[in-house]
Amino acid sequence: MLKSFLVAVVFIALSLLLGAAGYHFTEGLTWLDATLNASMILAGMGPVDVLRTPAGKVFAAFYALYSGIAFLTIAAILLAPVIHRFLHKFHAQGE
Repeated sequence: MLKSFLVAVVFIALSLLLGAAGYHFTEGLTWLDATLNASMILAGMGPVDVLRTPAGKVFAAFYALYSGIAFLTIAAILLAPVIHRFLHKFHAQGE
């Protein structure tokens, strides 16, 4: 379970870095503001700053779609060991 947790933490950190870099370079936000926007989108809360550039708006659209998929992936990474142990408890055979 620790391995899955570490994989999820690395995935979250890389996703946050990707989002912060995107907001920093497309919108010209400071790294702190860009990280705040990226973390809010990644958590599903929505952006904090108003987007002004077309490039920033396109990036935000794709990053929001990515964040939805990332959320599901992170949940799957964290729940996989629990579900695996649950299935072993009932002697379910995996292929």
